[in-house]
Amino acid sequence: MSFANSTNPLSDTWSGYLAQAQELPRERWLLLAFINAPILAVLFNALWQKLIPRKTSDPPLVFHWIPIVGSAIWYGNNPIGFFKACQEKYGNVFTFVLLGRKVTVALTPKGNNFILGGKSIAFNAEEAYKHLTTPVFGKDVVYDVPNEVFMQQKKFVKFGLTTETFRAYVGMIEDEVDNFMSHDQRFRTYQQDDINEWGNFDAIGAMAEITILTASRTLQGSEVRDSLDKSFSDLYTDLDGGFTPLNFMFPNLPLESYRRRDRAQKKMSEFYVNIIKKRRENPNGDHTYDMISSLLDQKYRNGDVLRDHEIAHIMIALLMAGQHTSSATLAWTMLHLASDQDVANALYDEQVKRFGNPDGSFRAMSYEDLRHLPILDAVIRETLRMHPPIHSIMRQVREDVVVPATLAAPSKDGVYVVPKDHYVLASPLMSQLDPDTWRDADKWMPSRWYDEEGMAAQALKTYVDDGGEKIDFGFGAVSKGTESPYQPFGAGKHRCIGEQFAYLQIGTIIATIMRKVELRLPNPVPEHNYHTMIMMPKDPKSIHYRRRRFN
Repeated sequence: MSFANSTNPLSDTWSGYLAQAQELPRERWLLLAFINAPILAVLFNALWQKLIPRKTSDPPLVFHWIPIVGSAIWYGNNPIGFFKACQEKYGNVFTFVLLGRKVTVALTPKGNNFILGGKSIAFNAEEAYKHLTTPVFGKDVVYDVPNEVFMQQKKFVKFGLTTETFRAYVGMIEDEVDNFMSHDQRFRTYQQDDINEWGNFDAIGAMAEITILTASRTLQGSEVRDSLDKSFSDLYTDLDGGFTPLNFMFPNLPLESYRRRDRAQKKMSEFYVNIIKKRRENPNGDHTYDMISSLLDQKYRNGDVLRDHEIAHIMIALLMAGQHTSSATLAWTMLHLASDQDVANALYDEQVKRFGNPDGSFRAMSYEDLRHLPILDAVIRETLRMHPPIHSIMRQVREDVVVPATLAAPSKDGVYVVPKDHYVLASPLMSQLDPDTWRDADKWMPSRWYDEEGMAAQALKTYVDDGGEKIDFGFGAVSKGTESPYQPFGAGKHRCIGEQFAYLQIGTIIATIMRKVELRLPNPVPEHNYHTMIMMPKDPKSIHYRRRRFN
């Protein structure tokens, strides 16, 4: 019997499959490939992570199923939950994939010090953020210039934030808050005679508007304050639309929001340049206390004066960055005060004790007064502990960097190394919510700041004083603050220079509002919304209020 002529059922079946496959239309093949390619990519990605040996010097890699996307969804939806889970599994140092970028996280205050206290030749902020900030702020300022130039620009701004200007600003801020509450429709119940009637306002909406009104009246100057109409608001909204996580990850998408951002930036820049030109033509105008007048007098170390567009773009940066951070802090503070009547009453009693008149009215505040209100100070600091504006701070790595053994146990063959062109990430919020450092870390407790020997006071001293050590990064001597478990305004050379103004602005607004109304929160304090660049509260965030008897 010849095997060549024998019948093999398996062979016949396989031949039949091949014949049928050959008869499939090309479109079907493409469809099958399109359907199966993602599945194969996911499987290959998983096998690659599990089977392919990695360098022993590489920090642990967070396992992820989807290539390129990596851990972006988990991190984007709940960064703190993501960090905690990874810390438990991998330790204080680990790497995750964020939309194609490899990001090494270093947790704990030592991790913050490693990254935020690192030298700019190793950890670069400009490359990490300029694709986000330059389209919004404009060219030749902040991260669009070399670090040495940026440090000089920070110094120029710092020259405008003097004790004399702060003294003038307190009254201006009080006036703006008074005017807002007396005329804005959200506070129409406050404007009526019935003190028993309750009204309500959205925490973010109201605080954002108060913030921009007070900032424009003080830092920005009278021309900006007088121009706050709908057209300016529309420009601001369109420009603000370019300050999102989407813009951070994808800076050049062909979307209408990007085009609106670019048009708004151009118009906003022209708006400020026109103001600056008029100031130069009429230098004798009364603009003593605003930032434009201060910047007009500044020169770089090489003798060059600030160009008009540079001043304009610095002013836009101050407007955008300051408005977001202060309005977020105000919104969170109002929500907590509305939910905690004991703290709210103590804050009001402090105002009565220091500023109250016999007839129930209040005398005006002063800058010196704000420095001696411990309850108000504790309320702001505790809010910033639980809700700092930014939960993650990134840097691009310019050269291979060794991870200190004190931060992470060495790998079996030596130390961990973060490779060049990767990114590093610090999260001061993780340190500020660490239950091993803070008692009842997840509770809003301003009283923790009253104990002069407690953890909060020690953390603040390290942040503000740093053992008496001051470093001049190019904009004046400041405490480094990178080793503190409390860093609400960042640390190191990129620490926010507007910190003192922020405390003054936020404190004056809170005190003025609390003198006028009682607050109630009909729902629990909202959770964080991590889908915005600045940590805002989720809905519902409506606050109920009732006018106080003597206002």
